[in-house]
Amino acid sequence: MTHSSHTFFLISSAALFFSGIILLSYRAYGWGLLLMLGLLILYLSANNNRTIASLFLLFLIGFLTFQCATDWINGWDISKETNILLNRSFLIFILVTLAVSQWIAKKKVLLYMRFPDWSKRISMPSHTISMPLFLLIGLAGSSTIFIPLIWSEGMSEMKSLFLFAIGFTILNAILEELIWRGVMLSSLIRNTSVIYAVTVTSIGFGLLHLSIGIPLLLSLLFSFGGLFYSIVVLKTDSIYPSIAFHMVMNVGMVLNGWIN
Repeated sequence: MTHSSHTFFLISSAALFFSGIILLSYRAYGWGLLLMLGLLILYLSANNNRTIASLFLLFLIGFLTFQCATDWINGWDISKETNILLNRSFLIFILVTLAVSQWIAKKKVLLYMRFPDWSKRISMPSHTISMPLFLLIGLAGSSTIFIPLIWSEGMSEMKSLFLFAIGFTILNAILEELIWRGVMLSSLIRNTSVIYAVTVTSIGFGLLHLSIGIPLLLSLLFSFGGLFYSIVVLKTDSIYPSIAFHMVMNVGMVLNGWIN
C-alpha cells in the first residue's frame, strides 16, 4: 500500500467510524448499517491494516447492539436511575466486540493494566515533573467539576443522589476507559501513529455522548476530556489514573444534575 493510499484508508476509515457513531446515536439504523458496509468493504479490499477497519466495524456492531438493548429497556416499568445504570452496563457489548476484533486480528488485548511507576518523571514540553505531582495536577483539574456545587441549595437532594452517583461512576468510568483507552487506543497505536490514535479515540469518545442525549457541539467538547485521558494513559503507561479522574468527573456530573 502506497503512502497516499494508506492515508486515504486511514481518513476514510475514521470518517466512516465517526459518521457511524453519529447516525447510530440518532437511531438512523439503516444509514448506520450502510456505513458499516463501507467499513466491511474497506476491510475486504485492504491487504494491510485490516485490523483498523475491523476495529471500527466491530465497535459499531457493539454500539448497534448497545442501542438496541437501550431501546428494549426503555419500555420497561423501571425507575429513571435503574434505566441509566442498565444503559451504562450495556457498554459491555462494545467492549466484547472490540475483544472479538482483536481475536480476529490475532492480537493480544492491551489494556494498560499496570500501576503507575511512582518514581518516573513525566516529560513536559520544556521540563519534567514527578509522577505524583503530575497525577495531583490531573486530580485537581478533574475536581473543578465540583465548583458549581458551592452555590447549590439542594444539599439534601445531593445526599440522595450519592449512591446513584457511585453506581453510575463505577460502571461508566471503568467501561468507557477500557473501551477507549484500553482497547481502542492501544490497538490503534500498535497499527498507526500516536497522533492518529489519540485523535480518533478522543473524537469518538466525545461523539459517543450523543447516545445519552448530549447535543453534538457539547459532545465534541467532551473530546477534550478524551484527549486529557489519553495523555494521562500515555504519560503514566497505566489506565488506572484515567479511570480515577474519569470517576471524579462522573460523580461531579451526577451531583450537578447533568446526568438524568
